Amino acid sequence: MLQVFSSLRSLLKLDQIAIDNTVFRLHYKVTVVILVTFSLIVTSRQYIGDPIDCIVDEIPLNVMDTYCWIYSTFTLPNKLNGRVGKDVLQPGVASHVEGDQIKYHKYYQWVCFALFFQAMLFYIPRYLWKIWEGGRIRMIVQELNCPIIVGGKQGTKEMEEKRKMIVDYFHNNLHLQEFYAYRFILCEVLNLVNVIAQIYFMDYFLDGEFSNYGMEVWNFSEQDPDTRTDPMARVFPKLTKCTFHKYGPSGSVQKFDGLCVLPLNIVNEKIYIVLWFWFWILVVTTVCQLVYRVATIMMPNVRTKILRARCKFSFPNDIEAVSRAFSIGDWFVFNQVCKNVEPLIFREFVHDLAKRLEGKESV
Repeated sequence: MLQVFSSLRSLLKLDQIAIDNTVFRLHYKVTVVILVTFSLIVTSRQYIGDPIDCIVDEIPLNVMDTYCWIYSTFTLPNKLNGRVGKDVLQPGVASHVEGDQIKYHKYYQWVCFALFFQAMLFYIPRYLWKIWEGGRIRMIVQELNCPIIVGGKQGTKEMEEKRKMIVDYFHNNLHLQEFYAYRFILCEVLNLVNVIAQIYFMDYFLDGEFSNYGMEVWNFSEQDPDTRTDPMARVFPKLTKCTFHKYGPSGSVQKFDGLCVLPLNIVNEKIYIVLWFWFWILVVTTVCQLVYRVATIMMPNVRTKILRARCKFSFPNDIEAVSRAFSIGDWFVFNQVCKNVEPLIFREFVHDLAKRLEGKESV
């Protein structure tokens, strides 16, 4: 198990060549690691300890445990409030009669699978972008991301040749890179659609309890102790009921009402608190990223200011010349290259490109 967790650390390592941005990495790196880790934790709890323990007279305990794990347990929503040990055994657990509202809990069988499935969904936009990107940025950068260049005339000549190739690439592909940029923007939109869809999926998975779960837990400590209802006990009860039916000696159906302890829900309740807050953080940051992306598309002045901030070692006149000539696709690829090339080398590249572009404009 420890080896599995240690292997997840490789997902958090930064790539040598960056082909996306920080918000994108929050989706396919951080979130995937969180979900896979939680899935492994839930799985280990199922196989290391008993996920359910049921108590009932006249039924073998292992039979009752298996039956209730397969066919689900239940609580009584109208018995959530009350003094534990006097009015109720635990929130939602009390004697009931026919006609009482019953809430069944079946999700705990599927938590580990659902979490792993969600992790795969978060990686899909990254997978698509890697296919569409096709190693273009790595090809353009040509190992100029290293701060140390081989010395001597040979090293200087090699660096100049690589820099000239990058200048030729941007000059020859001017205004031809929109499709590349818009594919990346599509993947950013897919990230937002995915995280919002997964919030709805988890709400459906938990019978409508996930949408407000985090805020209810947050506000739980501020409520009156005599009247408050623990949302964690409602959504992830640690003690539930289970009804077992079998034939009696005379052939009639007998009903056995048992109590089931769900120690796994101690883990589940914490997992979904973390996921609630993390998913909404992802929604906010991704929306901000898309607003930034729309601004770069609609306002060329914003693109120029971003280049000035990112290319601190470059000459302002060169940045102005390059920014005037670039479309959104050219600017996007240029910005990606800027993140990967060593700053001093990039300054010379921008200077050469600016002179080349100004020469083209004067023709």
